[in-house]
Amino acid sequence: MKPLITFVLLSLCLLPIIFADSRSFSIDYKNNCFRKDGKPFQYISGSIHYSRIPREYWKDRLLKMYMTGLNAIQVYVPWNFHETLQGVFNFAGDRDLEYFLNLANQTGLLVILRPGPYICAEWEMGGLPAWLLQKPNIILRSADTEYLKATSVWFGVLLTKMRPWLYQNGGNIISVQVENEYGSYFACDYNYMRHLHNLFRLFLGEDVILFTTDGNTDKEMICGTLEGLYATIDFGTDTNITAAFIRQRRFEPKGPLVNSEFYTGWLDHWGDKHASVDTVKVSKMLGEMLSMGASVNMYMFEGGTNFGYWNGADHDTRFRSVVTSYDYNAPLSEAGDPTDKLLAIRDVIKNFRDIPVGPMPPATPKFAYGFVTLQKVWTFHIAKLICKISCPYKPSYSVPILCYVNCVQYYGSMLYRTTLPRNVPEPTPLISPLNGIHDRAYVSVNGVYKGLMERDTALVMNVTGQQGDQLDIIVENMGRVNFGSYINDNKGLLGNLILGNDVLTDWSIYPLDIDTAVANGWLQAGHSGSGMEAGDGPMIYSGTLKSTGLAWDTFVKLNGWTKGQVWVNGVNLGRYWPQRGPQQTLYVPGPFLSATQPNNITVLELERAPSHRRILFMDRPQLNSVQKDNDSPH
Repeated sequence: MKPLITFVLLSLCLLPIIFADSRSFSIDYKNNCFRKDGKPFQYISGSIHYSRIPREYWKDRLLKMYMTGLNAIQVYVPWNFHETLQGVFNFAGDRDLEYFLNLANQTGLLVILRPGPYICAEWEMGGLPAWLLQKPNIILRSADTEYLKATSVWFGVLLTKMRPWLYQNGGNIISVQVENEYGSYFACDYNYMRHLHNLFRLFLGEDVILFTTDGNTDKEMICGTLEGLYATIDFGTDTNITAAFIRQRRFEPKGPLVNSEFYTGWLDHWGDKHASVDTVKVSKMLGEMLSMGASVNMYMFEGGTNFGYWNGADHDTRFRSVVTSYDYNAPLSEAGDPTDKLLAIRDVIKNFRDIPVGPMPPATPKFAYGFVTLQKVWTFHIAKLICKISCPYKPSYSVPILCYVNCVQYYGSMLYRTTLPRNVPEPTPLISPLNGIHDRAYVSVNGVYKGLMERDTALVMNVTGQQGDQLDIIVENMGRVNFGSYINDNKGLLGNLILGNDVLTDWSIYPLDIDTAVANGWLQAGHSGSGMEAGDGPMIYSGTLKSTGLAWDTFVKLNGWTKGQVWVNGVNLGRYWPQRGPQQTLYVPGPFLSATQPNNITVLELERAPSHRRILFMDRPQLNSVQKDNDSPH
């Protein structure tokens, strides 16, 4: 009996190894399909960004995607989210990618991983870390030596973590994208793509499917594809399906048809109308692609929120910053609520695979907490504030070309300070002749706000004052360009400022770490200046949302306020700009609130606050509204 028992025990011990060895995910070029464990497989996937959703809600969102009938999710990994400072890697808390993958695995969802290094995604600098720009001549997304060195280090960390999560190793990652829509970038550097291909094979092995995805043009497919990487395509409801897949076939004559980004909605920039894509078109086209046997990923399935400073920007004819909400008109709303679009998509999927049995998880509860009145507590010309939240940097030359990255401040605001070189009793133009304001500059003389300058659109303003008066310019980084040839997007004052005929010199530069100041409670009412009247220019306000016994989702509206940033209990919700729109409310997830303790609210208003100084917590979002004089919480 003993040999038999030994054999049984040994067999049980080897079961995980045998099971892992029996798992496979591959491309069947003869039958034009994927094969999972030897059987034909069609994925129906949706994009979700863990970096835009609070960790506490990951499971809820994944379960809703699973109950819709999806069998996979597509996930971007933003490099700058995990290595914000060079050499300092963060995979904890809301950055715990492996925990997210494990939740997806437990939910029954496979994963299509998109680790970049560039991801676009309307994310700050397309996911590339801003510290790369400390090399002034670096050519991003190319075989530039410094860039390759940095990406190799990053992938040595990330892909080593990802290898155990590959499907054939017992995990749920079925395929991995190399780069992202590289064909839309000017460089078209095949040596760079070969380097990435080699890196991915080195760290992930030979068995995993590596793929590319590119836009629906010949130029994009030519520059974005590489032998050894499976070429897929992306397109939305405005595209002829047959023509798009014929284009994919020109680059992949055999293998599965794949639309890696089927657009269920679209992004918003400040000043746009809120984007929407018709539900009927989305569901009809999804059904047509699935009927052709194509595997489809819907981008986005839930967009989430650009909390903090993580929004990206575009630059075509001018700089255009992406709004805080990444709702995307997706099947799951910004707050993770099922929409009519989701229900229509589920009805389509029912025709192609069995839908999980059981009810769809409901929307998270929302609450209208009502009005909170804020007090002004700080103005930016108070020296005490600067000492607390900044570090002075004095350049040794006259031109203030020192940008954010040289002061190791990558996001937020920076203060540039000098003095007027002569008396200017009459309004005199202050000029940025080379469009060197990146991105908005708030100008004051001796603490009195004079106005603003803005990249591409407002390069001249008038000032007055006396020789020796203090000139302060607070420059706001509105998010780095995430797409196209302008991603080397330095921030700050990047060239001379001229006052009349005088080039301004002798600048002191102060990075303003406002987030640390908020987190440490330095900017709460009672510290300084409480009760001061509202005025023009950058000012900080604070107040308290009393505990109600609930910590439910809510949406904060700043009616009458102009432009700025909001923090709740030290968490940066993102930017508001209701006058430009379209977004009128900021999403406040319930986990950011306390049900039992007062909730601290901090607002940085950059231009002008209303005299009422109230903000409103509502139970619904307004993403495509014009401001009204009167608002109700409901």
